[in-house]
Amino acid sequence: MNEVCPKCDGMGMRVFRRADGIQAAEVCDCVHEQRVGRLLARAAIPRRYEHCILESFELPRETHDSVRNARRTAEKFVTVYPVDTDGRGLLLTGSIGVGKTHLAVAILQALILEKGVHGLFCDYRELLKEIQNSYNPQVATTELEILRPVFDAEILVIDELGAAKPTDWVWDTVAHILNTRYNDKRTTIITTNYADQPPGGGGGTNRAMREETLGDRIGERMRSRLAEMCVVVEMSGNDFRRSVRRASFA
Repeated sequence: MNEVCPKCDGMGMRVFRRADGIQAAEVCDCVHEQRVGRLLARAAIPRRYEHCILESFELPRETHDSVRNARRTAEKFVTVYPVDTDGRGLLLTGSIGVGKTHLAVAILQALILEKGVHGLFCDYRELLKEIQNSYNPQVATTELEILRPVFDAEILVIDELGAAKPTDWVWDTVAHILNTRYNDKRTTIITTNYADQPPGGGGGTNRAMREETLGDRIGERMRSRLAEMCVVVEMSGNDFRRSVRRASFA
């Protein structure tokens, strides 16, 4: 059973006496805490990332300047949302282990706690699998039922965009999600291990001789759309998990 709030005895309103001696009532803190709890539960943040907040984003002395700048950008984003962001989100790019997912989740949690937004965390590959499974006639969930929360979330985090093997179906599905949110001016925060542009800004003629880019994985048309939807934040450096969070029983 849920504990009864000792401040309001479960009524949701707290009676207090003002400085002039007159009794008054105000909404109890427990109402806000319960609402935040519901929003965090609906955000579906994986347990592995529940600890990810801006204050816990560690910056060792040898941290690359781009990672420090990314944290400052994340903090500013939370501060100015939603007035100055105007529907634009963030595209966090960089190699594995530099802290992209931590920052994305930290922004989502801060906006829920501080501004009461309705947010949702989606793993890119898992989302595609859920949509594909909905085509099975033995599954009761429809594609629209899966995508509706993705479309409607005030803040959507898409983790590891581009991680799934690119196919025409994947490209069409990504286009459907991004275009819907773009048209509704809903904020999307994206992480990806793929560079936004080829090294040196080279074109696609040497694609076979270079590393894949985000455009290769989701299509250049959608990469161009992301340039309108999100501010690109590049993060460079060593794998943070290997240097700081290596698994151990000690």
